[in-house]
Amino acid sequence: MPNSKTPLLDQVKLPADLRRLPEKDLAQVAAELRQETIDVVSVTGGHLGAGLGVVELTVALHWVFDTPRDRLLWDVGHQAYPHKILTGRRDRMRTLRQPGGLSGFTKRAESEYDPFGAAHSSTSISAGLGMAVARDLDGADNHVVCVIGDGAMSAGMAYEAMNNAGARNERLIVILNDNDMSIAPPVGALSSYLARISSSGTYLHIREIGKQLAKRLPKYWERAAARAEEYTRTYWTGGTLFEEMGFYYVGPIDGHDLNVLLPVLKNVRDAKQGPILVHVVTKKGKGYPPAESSTDKYHGVNRFNVITGDQVKAKSNAPAYTRVFADALIEEARRDDKIVAITAAMPSGTGLDLFGKEFPTRTFDVGIAEQHAVTFAAGLATEGYKPFCAIYSTFLQRGYDQIVHDVAIQRLPVRFALDRAGLVGADGPTHAGSFDLAYLGCLPNFVIMAASDEAELKHMVATAVAIDDRPCAFRYPRGEGVGVEMPAVGVPLEIGRGRIVREGSKIALLSLGTRLAECLKAAELLGAMGLSTTVADARFAKPLDANLIRQLAMNHEVLVTVEEGGTGGFGALVLHHLAATGLLDRGLKIRTSTLPDVFIDHDKRETMYELAGLNANGIVATALAALGHEKLTQDLGRA
Repeated sequence: MPNSKTPLLDQVKLPADLRRLPEKDLAQVAAELRQETIDVVSVTGGHLGAGLGVVELTVALHWVFDTPRDRLLWDVGHQAYPHKILTGRRDRMRTLRQPGGLSGFTKRAESEYDPFGAAHSSTSISAGLGMAVARDLDGADNHVVCVIGDGAMSAGMAYEAMNNAGARNERLIVILNDNDMSIAPPVGALSSYLARISSSGTYLHIREIGKQLAKRLPKYWERAAARAEEYTRTYWTGGTLFEEMGFYYVGPIDGHDLNVLLPVLKNVRDAKQGPILVHVVTKKGKGYPPAESSTDKYHGVNRFNVITGDQVKAKSNAPAYTRVFADALIEEARRDDKIVAITAAMPSGTGLDLFGKEFPTRTFDVGIAEQHAVTFAAGLATEGYKPFCAIYSTFLQRGYDQIVHDVAIQRLPVRFALDRAGLVGADGPTHAGSFDLAYLGCLPNFVIMAASDEAELKHMVATAVAIDDRPCAFRYPRGEGVGVEMPAVGVPLEIGRGRIVREGSKIALLSLGTRLAECLKAAELLGAMGLSTTVADARFAKPLDANLIRQLAMNHEVLVTVEEGGTGGFGALVLHHLAATGLLDRGLKIRTSTLPDVFIDHDKRETMYELAGLNANGIVATALAALGHEKLTQDLGRA
């Protein structure tokens, strides 16, 4: 780090302050910004590696461009922590992902320097093109810069946007942050020199004159000239794909060398041509040895010791649901060589990295491409294989049309393992698995299961293996199980059959998923009030256990359904069944406890479920209100 007695980062409250510094000081700012990012994430946890890789790029972008007037979009908020530090949020960074604190992703409501919210990937070019078109319709002259990286270019949406942008020819700057060397060859002095030359105004102007001149030549000469120009340019740069999509390609350049970054960014800022793509090569985890040496470059971390890099691990006697799923699937795959596993760029997050170690030829990471993952699985199913698509509930939303058209209509036995069902804590509403029960529950030919504990999850994996005539899905939450004894082997469940776990007579609590433990606590509280309570585990949202629902409806005054999902899910299916069968006509008091019809901000999961009314006290309050015991309900609220 350059020698300086006075930390320069302390002088930078906003990007305007950064732009007042001389260019020679930017390397020191970057060094201090990298250390600040490390210190922040060591306290809060979160995404570290991607942010460390874009420190110099972040400094360069805010120094060259007039943000927030110039729109700067970060694709996937993983990269945006240094950006947040430079844009007026440094004093709040240690609230990152904490209750009431900063979001772990870019968020429009948080800062004018976040023009577009990004938590799911591959959206920046589409959104940026929309902003560029709006700018031109308004007759404005600001720049729009999209930074896409950390795997986001593996999604088809990015290419759809580039295809549209290239055809429209608006001024748009796309920075491809290539942080795993998956695209770029090694960069060096020659490629850096060529990048500076090819991004210069003179070069771009000459190329434009050449294109206009070629259009006035006979067609044969025009095509020959175009081929010659393309061969000469892409021989050095490798940008043929992007040029074919209508972008001027610049790069690859070293994303950690400000002496290269700054002149190139100035050149593309001042260019008058249409869309430009700058290919920047960075190193994920740059500048922090524990991150650089880690296999995932410290993509996502818990709180950690800055000196050693050791992460703080939560102590638990129960296994994580993700690990239970992975181990159960591995056990099933040892017995059945038709089982294959698919992930959309989340092998470690879904546990399929473990599956892949044992079955490398039966494990498929398709990149950030959930649409393709679903239809790829459908293709495997047509040939007699048993595909398990392990995808976070929130990410599967991106493949919904394929679920409907390519899987459900054709009744193909694709198995969907929905990790992170329900509320997810620090990642907030963008990553909550709130809607899968609703968006899958309306589809014909689907079996939908929700595990109430880790043992049930193991049985549901076995059940999914056995279902060979239609698609199915089973959901489970983030975090650890409840500590039940695990079965030696998973046993297929009877399709559409729930279970009674506690007998009562006055109130019935029908739970789907891991709120079962809170329902049992609620039953104890209600029992202490003299209200005998039955607790049932539905196991299946579809098909419903009609006999179980009839038994609960006929023998209790109140029936409360409980689920870790939004409105329109399990409770709605039960209500529809009760209405269709006439069971509501006998005066049953029915209530549905779901996630509220709002997006719940990041917090501790326990607090979020308390706010949602889905903890034991909330469930008791719902049951008491149904009975009309208003005073008891008020007393409970004060307790």
